[in-house]
Amino acid sequence: MFDNLSERLERSFKLLKGEGKITELNVAETLKDVRKALLDADVNYKVAKQFVDDVKQAAIGHDVLNSVKPGQMMVKIVYDELTKVMGSEAVDINLKGNPAIILMSGLQGSGKTTFSGKLANMLKSKRGKNPLLVAGDVYRPAAIEQLKVLGEQIGVPVYSEEGSKDPVSIAQNAIRQAKTNANDVVIVDTAGRLAVDEEMMNEIESIKKAINPNEILFVVDSMTGQDAVNTAREFNERLDFDGVILTKLDGDTRGGAALSIRNVVNKPIKFIGTGEKVEAFDVFHPSRMADRILGMGDVRGLVERAQEQIDEAEARKLQKKIAQNKFDFDDFLSQIQQIKKMGNLKDLASMIPGVGKAIKNLDIDDNAFKSIEAIIQSMTPKERKTPQILDGSRRKRIAMGSGTSIQEVNRLIKQFDDTRKMMKMINSGGAKKMAGLMGGLMGRK
Repeated sequence: MFDNLSERLERSFKLLKGEGKITELNVAETLKDVRKALLDADVNYKVAKQFVDDVKQAAIGHDVLNSVKPGQMMVKIVYDELTKVMGSEAVDINLKGNPAIILMSGLQGSGKTTFSGKLANMLKSKRGKNPLLVAGDVYRPAAIEQLKVLGEQIGVPVYSEEGSKDPVSIAQNAIRQAKTNANDVVIVDTAGRLAVDEEMMNEIESIKKAINPNEILFVVDSMTGQDAVNTAREFNERLDFDGVILTKLDGDTRGGAALSIRNVVNKPIKFIGTGEKVEAFDVFHPSRMADRILGMGDVRGLVERAQEQIDEAEARKLQKKIAQNKFDFDDFLSQIQQIKKMGNLKDLASMIPGVGKAIKNLDIDDNAFKSIEAIIQSMTPKERKTPQILDGSRRKRIAMGSGTSIQEVNRLIKQFDDTRKMMKMINSGGAKKMAGLMGGLMGRK
């Protein structure tokens, strides 16, 4: 996500290297390159022009402190403008109403059904809501079944009417059922439609009029770039939606939609989808996205994801086991499963400052943990609790049972032993000794 734009902007800032002050002359070449980088990222032409003009106005004649280089000051100015162009602040959804009614809209294939499930999961697990999903896509054969599978996966009921081709009636009946069953949020999934399809656009307008939703969300595939922005404009003219959802931001997207859509339709981006899993879902924070575009990572977002998945009681229990040097393969497996729940591995790594650029061309497989899990799950309960008993014959049996090689089993056991030693050293107050040793080694010529 945004890799090419980040790289181009970094090159642009280097043009100011060695300059003593930001002036109209030396900033002109930098901004020319910034503008080209934005256009290459499929940012709307008018948005790119306005962005560059705003940066220029903020930059020219800017006092540069002795401790701050012009290039660094330009990064700060661009960061501020990027944050502004994407909306400045995160905007939440409107959940007022009993029940609160959320209407999903968008093109075919934009990810509405998947996102409906993700939204229901978030509202249930993080906000204590009791949502109801409504299967209002009566045209796509697999849509109803897909929503039912998602609902079962996250433990959320799905309202559907087999054989009905009237989405307006389905939505109205679903709301009546929600009131009876004390569902406090109703999420209405609708069929994908083209803005040029007058009949389908009339239909979703009829649904809106009939159920009077508290919130209308427009779901858009971020990989469609400028087309996404044009479609959003047309949908907004018909529906006057409340917010935008950008899906597939984990893909090879140039970022144009994220940087353009807020300005073009004057509606906030509220959430982003970063993968297929129901947990791959984030609130859109303009400042954090600006951080990532400029290669600064998103440490706050990473910490929040970790906090969502880590149980405090389990964390204290694990800390106690580490202190007693009783960390075993069951604990190791549990930690792996928690990391997997946090989302796409490459996306997680890119949230660490400086790492995104380093891993840009690396293929990080989300199935990287599969062989590790298979090896641990092929161990007996006793072997997981007491890894020191893993002799040659046991390792051979584990390799055969997990479909891996003895070398892979040996490598995992060594990595596990190294991890335990590191934990023991840090826990026993040896961190200072280790730091001193490392410092001494690094100080040698």
